[in-house]
Amino acid sequence: METINGHLVIVFALEHYNPLGLIRSLGENGINPVYFSIKRRQEVATHSKYISKIYRADSVEEGYKLLLKEYGNYDYEHRPIVLFSDDKSVGYFDLHYDEIKDRFILYNAGKQGRINEFMDKKKILELAKKYGFNVLDSYVVKKGEIPQNLVYPIITKDISPNSGSWKSDVFICNSEDELKEAYKTITSPEVLIQRFVNKKNEYAIEGFCVNHGKEMMVVTALTWKYLIKGYYSPYHDVTPFKNKDMEVKLQKMFEEIGFEGIFEVEFLIDQDDTYYFLETNFRASAWNHTGSIAGMPLSYLWVKSTIDGHIDESAKKDFEPFTDMSEVIDFGKRVDSGQISLAQWLLEFKQAKGTYFYDEKDPEPFKVLFEHWEDFK
Repeated sequence: METINGHLVIVFALEHYNPLGLIRSLGENGINPVYFSIKRRQEVATHSKYISKIYRADSVEEGYKLLLKEYGNYDYEHRPIVLFSDDKSVGYFDLHYDEIKDRFILYNAGKQGRINEFMDKKKILELAKKYGFNVLDSYVVKKGEIPQNLVYPIITKDISPNSGSWKSDVFICNSEDELKEAYKTITSPEVLIQRFVNKKNEYAIEGFCVNHGKEMMVVTALTWKYLIKGYYSPYHDVTPFKNKDMEVKLQKMFEEIGFEGIFEVEFLIDQDDTYYFLETNFRASAWNHTGSIAGMPLSYLWVKSTIDGHIDESAKKDFEPFTDMSEVIDFGKRVDSGQISLAQWLLEFKQAKGTYFYDEKDPEPFKVLFEHWEDFK
């Protein structure tokens, strides 16, 4: 079915394996969503068997207009529900919230532009500090500016996920000369300069909020099996989230923001096991499908909780820890580079309970992966 309690379910996203996880989580629970695929690279999510109908657009702006044309005229009580898995789509819809809030149910913070406000790394770090999280020393500067008495090493980041080139604007600089050289490449007009820590690990949690952040549920927590300097790791240990102190602080943050939707929160773990708050993604991350493997399908639970008006506490489950692997990226990072043998990789791939392309119940995306291998690496 395409609907739940009379609500059509729509996934609107830049083409990637992020929305594939959302689509599969919905489909495995009896909801075959409509998919608005926004052109990015080689298509993969479009090949899922769980999709009821596909629309393609060359840009978020074009997709937005098409969505309003096709599905913007339902009665208020049966507004379609829209899920996102990329910052550009979330940011654009947030800036048009007043136009669409009576036509769709979607990620929001109760006020037009408020999600974008907290996509700003400086703003979210200030809020995290307010609620007791450790944050790294940081500066926000215009591209080219160098703060006085800056202590190296530092790391550069876009001030907002929609302001620059995401990972391409990340540089680790050990001196002023290296920072000046980085500025020649950085595209973001404003840059977050942050103290660089030789981290022990990273920690990410996947969850969702309803009732403007008054209720929150975390489904999985991830740490990295190995680290990549200036990049995220594609191979993880996935465990139940049991940090009650962190849970209380995060819920208060989301309540102040007023957020409703799926989220990811990321932390850095220092060598002394101190957790530093890094950022919040106000959308489903690439790792969203770990919830389904853990018995708590993230996209389905958000949709159901939003319709019900509350989170069903019985939906929270304990589970045995497992490993998951973003197989294409991990193969490139470890096998192509010669770090491990193909035989060792195949063993770990087989043992991973979660994978991002391979799914024996939904095989076509994995077949496409093999046909267009170079486009995915």
